[in-house]
Amino acid sequence: MPGLSLREVDYGGAERTLLVADVSAPAGAPCVIMTAGVHGDEPAASWALLSIARDGLLDRAFGYRIWPCTNPSGYRRGTRENADGNDVNRSFGRGGTSAEARAMIGENRGQTFALNLDLHEDFEADGFYCYEPKIGDIALGPAIVRAMDEAGFPVQELHETYDLGYSPEVRHVRVVERGRVVPDVQAETDAFEGRLPHSMFLLQGTARRSLTFESPRRLPWDERVAIHRIAVVTALSELAAT
Repeated sequence: MPGLSLREVDYGGAERTLLVADVSAPAGAPCVIMTAGVHGDEPAASWALLSIARDGLLDRAFGYRIWPCTNPSGYRRGTRENADGNDVNRSFGRGGTSAEARAMIGENRGQTFALNLDLHEDFEADGFYCYEPKIGDIALGPAIVRAMDEAGFPVQELHETYDLGYSPEVRHVRVVERGRVVPDVQAETDAFEGRLPHSMFLLQGTARRSLTFESPRRLPWDERVAIHRIAVVTALSELAAT
């Protein structure tokens, strides 16, 4: 791919590195950050992200920073946590409380991104859904949900009792609808009390907006990968149109 550079970022010794790829942007164009694999038992997300880059599906109107697997030790073990027993996606507060988070924060320091895309899988879901923190009046998520419908993939029917990982006392920080969770940024940041997911950390000044995609882990591999490919391509198309 033209303009692509790859490097390994050390986060705790020669055998512990993170792979990061940068794709240069046209002059003056914004950059998008894309991540996957923060939970090692959600493998299709990383493969989908790699296939998107491989197959030339990235909109070249933007530059990109791509972290294809942000928890490689967990990925190797097939575990949600990293080798130290930490959930990396709850470690981006307070300067980073995992080695992976500290490495990513350091590498991204000084960068700004028009959009963050974070790819996940949900073991309990029957269909696709996304998290889209409310930022102004622009929403990219509804178009992604429509794209899933048009492609014939299932969309999750969300409701107040669906387990999204929020404790009962903080469920008020988000609104749910078919295929989309809409958190209040400040309320959710306060609720996590320093145990921030990467997406919420980036919204503190590094990224302008964010989407987290969830494919249903119970579907066949090829379908899970395809769902993420559709979600990413649609999000980039919608961003380009804003």
